[in-house]
Amino acid sequence: MHEKFQADLNDLAGRGRLRSLRGRSGNDFTSNDYLGLAESEELRRAAFDAIARGVPVGAGGSRLLRGNHDEHEALESEAAAYFGAETALYFGGGYVANFAIFSTLPQRGDLVVHDELIHASVHEGLRSGRADHVAVAHNDIDAFDASIVRWRASGGKGRPWISVESLYSMDGDSPDLAGLLAVADRHEAMIVIDEAHATGVLGPQGRGLAAACEGRENVVTLHTCGKALGSVGGFILAPRAIRDFLVNRARPFIFATAPSPLTAAITRAAIEISGTKPERRERLARLVRFASGELRRRCGIVPSGSHILPIVIGSDRAAVSVAASLQERGFDIRAIRPPTVPEGTARLRIALTLNVDEAAVAELFGALAEDMRKAA
Repeated sequence: MHEKFQADLNDLAGRGRLRSLRGRSGNDFTSNDYLGLAESEELRRAAFDAIARGVPVGAGGSRLLRGNHDEHEALESEAAAYFGAETALYFGGGYVANFAIFSTLPQRGDLVVHDELIHASVHEGLRSGRADHVAVAHNDIDAFDASIVRWRASGGKGRPWISVESLYSMDGDSPDLAGLLAVADRHEAMIVIDEAHATGVLGPQGRGLAAACEGRENVVTLHTCGKALGSVGGFILAPRAIRDFLVNRARPFIFATAPSPLTAAITRAAIEISGTKPERRERLARLVRFASGELRRRCGIVPSGSHILPIVIGSDRAAVSVAASLQERGFDIRAIRPPTVPEGTARLRIALTLNVDEAAVAELFGALAEDMRKAA
């Protein structure tokens, strides 16, 4: 009855791409809990306090029915103020928020020009949306500009949209946001900036790399809560007309049960910590500097400069083998393979978090250097 499914699984296994669930073990070099907030005493206390004042666990319905809670409203107000946008709209996750943006906002006749390494959630939103879309070379500003120029020259009459990440989750690098904003302004384009891996970590008060342009009429940003903020959910930050349009037209918002009011309350505490207590960001920045030096010194690899350090191996099987070796030594590192990354670029994605210290980092790169020498 399930032969076709099993055949596909067998094919994945044969190519070194079969995935499975495994528990947590070893030093954390794979999570997105960059500031170590997910299991922090501060967020535990926020959860206890919220329960004590009667905040419910479940919303009980969509926000357009009875699911809208004071905690959602307070969180959105505080998030908009913190990030510097006119409004915020809270979703159950960053994936669904991105899906909502691209399946709802760009209209028929518009063009979305996106970086070739943009997140899968954007691709899925575009497939469900009405606008035409085209991918351009990674971090190539001229390619964004040229695509819009060609589209206009061929008769494009709608609005162009630009879609990028401020920090790419598998490469740890960033685009020239100022240059992209200039392109957007020149063509009267909207720009959507996914701040998922910068939120809480980079920019003034952890507000992200696009903080300077928040609140502009042609800027929409996405901030996630399940990474550095240690909670769950995602925000769309945008002008009020866009927020109201999403409330009325975005099917992922209209037809979904509202996020937990309890997690909204916890996320409020995480934002307050991010905005008023820079100590965690400062510690992470020191760890990034140390790790970058160790990676260069021990492994001869040029670091990304961020808290995401990709180690490109190449083949799927080799990446799985190196990851398994490091896991046996007590390092929780996973192999990242296509389609998450392009063919031939299977890698180890080393995420730096406050769940490890400098000693663990030095030990990791010592072990990695040994494995790389054996593979050479």
